[in-house]
Formats: sequence, C-alpha cells, structure tokens
Amino acid sequence: MRILLVGEFSRLHNSLKEGLIENGHDVVTINNGDGFKNYPSDYSNRATLSESKLGNIFRQIIYRITNFDISKIERGIRFYIHLNKLKKFDIVQLINEAPIQTTQHFEFYLLKKIFKHNNKVFLLCCGVDYMSMNHMVQKKERYSIMNPYFEEISEAKIQYSYMFNYLNKTHQKIHSFIYANIKGVIASDLDYVNPLQTNSKFLGLIPNPINCTKNEYSELKISNKINIFLGINSGNSYKKGVPFFEKALEIIAKKYSEKVNIKITKDIPYQQYIRLYNDSHILLDQVYGYDQGYNALEAMAKGKVVFTGADKEFLEYYNLKEDEVAINALPDVNYLVEKLSFLIENPFKIRDIGQNASNFIEKEHNHIKIAKAYLSKWK
Repeated sequence: MRILLVGEFSRLHNSLKEGLIENGHDVVTINNGDGFKNYPSDYSNRATLSESKLGNIFRQIIYRITNFDISKIERGIRFYIHLNKLKKFDIVQLINEAPIQTTQHFEFYLLKKIFKHNNKVFLLCCGVDYMSMNHMVQKKERYSIMNPYFEEISEAKIQYSYMFNYLNKTHQKIHSFIYANIKGVIASDLDYVNPLQTNSKFLGLIPNPINCTKNEYSELKISNKINIFLGINSGNSYKKGVPFFEKALEIIAKKYSEKVNIKITKDIPYQQYIRLYNDSHILLDQVYGYDQGYNALEAMAKGKVVFTGADKEFLEYYNLKEDEVAINALPDVNYLVEKLSFLIENPFKIRDIGQNASNFIEKEHNHIKIAKAYLSKWK
C-alpha cells in the first residue's frame, strides 16, 4: 500500500514509517519537524524563512505588535506547494486534528484537499485536540497536564493559551469535518483513551512505535556517580511538571553531592538531546501522565530508569504485577526526592528496572509489531 503520514510529534510517525517499510509498504511523511526538535520528513512544510536567524527577528516584531505568528502562514504555504504530491494514497493518517500547524482557516482548506484526493483517512488522538481538551477542562481525571492552569500559576498561563484554540468555533468546524470523514480515530497512549471511549469512530489504543534497533539496550554500569538527566522543553515545561523535577534535583544535588551527576538541558534538537542523555542512568520525563511520553519510551528501550506516567491504569492495561518498568512520577517534590534517594542508595535497582524497561518496550512497543497493528486497524 501507499501510505501518507501527515504531521509529526515526538518521532511517532517516523518510527511508524520504519515499521511499515519493514512490512513491505511504501510510506511518505510530511511535517514541519516539530519545531526545534527537527524531526526528518520526506516533504517538509517547515517555516524555514520565518524561523531563520534574520527572519525570526521580523517574526518576533510582528508577534509583539499583533500577537500573530507569521510562521503559521509559511507552514501552510509550504504544505500547499506539496499538494500535488499528496494524492492517491491508499491510507492517510493525521497525527492529530491540526497536523499542518498553520492558521485554522488555512488548516481547514488544506485538510479538505487531503480528504478529497485520497482514499481512507485516519486520525490519531495524539497531543491536544478538541476531544482531549474538552475532557480535561471538565476535570474528569484525577490529574492532567491542565493542573498548573487550574492551580492558577500565573507564569504557566502562557503555555496553555494555544490549547484553548481547540475549543473555539473555527476549530470545532475542523473537528466536525474530520470526524465526519475519517474512517476511524486511534489513541496513541492511555491518556487519550477516556476522551474517546464513547465515540463511534474510536478504533482503540495502539501503543507508540519504538524502533528498538535504533534504541538498543545497553546494561547500565555504575562505576562512580549516578547520572541523572532532565531535558526541558520551555514551551511545555509546566505541562510536564518540570518545576517539581527541578526542586527535587536541588535537594538531591545537596543531599548526594558525592554520588550524582545532574545534567539539565533546554530546547535542544532531537539528535543532540539523544546524544546528551545516552550516558544517563535516570531520566526525568513528566509527572502528569498516566502513560509514558515518547522520549520516555525511547529511553526505556535503552535501559534507562525513567520517571514518567506509570500509574495504576498503565499497570492494569499491560498486566504488570511484579517487574517495575518505570517510576511513576507524581507532582510531589518530597515523593520524587524519596524515589530518587532510594535508587541512589540502591543502585542495583537501577540495573534491574532498566532491564525490565527494555524488555517491556521490545514486547509492547516494537515498531514492526506496532506497524502490523496499524495495518490491521486501517483494513
């Protein structure tokens, strides 16, 4: 089959493409690289002019005057230029309800072209969209990435402003159009299952695909200090619960100054991010999830101990009773310090959990197996 994957968050579509190719299919990706992460694509709608060093100066000036990001227009134009190459695919999958990341009116126009000129179109519930946002604002879960917003943390507010665009009238038209025309919607992890549970187009959960050959397991060796890594994306730091990790690390640095090395990065491209965390034993991912984020899964594949979403829903879904595969992170500094302290004082547990994590990824997230699951749903 000829398959088109539109949009990219956290390398999901790139890994899925690799799995689909292994299964003998012809796959094309188009995306904007997901900002500074700079993920690869076959066709790019990256806003290269407005995001260049000189262009960004003009972009920032326009934004301060009008509160409008001109890079959105450029992404839409670059996608439009590729339209003739995005026709007659057997399967098209959208990474979410705004995969092109342009203005809402332009997004609607371009998506209608994709639907018109292709066969079956499917949607991933991945990241924020109308369904997940509507679910979160009603506070239907014990906690969510909206917690800092509900707690009225003033400096966090700016990170949530764009999310409410998924609830405005223009996006609701996009949402209604997509759901009227897609063949089905798939949840990419457990956090998106409940918002879709009663939707007639919901096809179920397919775990994130991880290319285990590109993220090979390496047994954790602790000869001297324990290396702890925190990679910060400044655009979603509150949604990830980064302030809790930062405060916990301050305490750990003082408490175990002779036993730990702590590395913190901010807004670096994906390839550089991977290189920098490769030497770590422990990686801090997120506190508000019920399932793992994509970076967490790749780190687990390599045998790292990851602080991430691993709550009771996750344990029940995967029937994990004995072998701990990740540390369930919670928005509680004392709890995080306690968990980190235990690992630092019992380094053999780091090796055990790292091995369990790698085995779990190979069993449940292997990209070739996951690609077959997508093919089954698409059929």
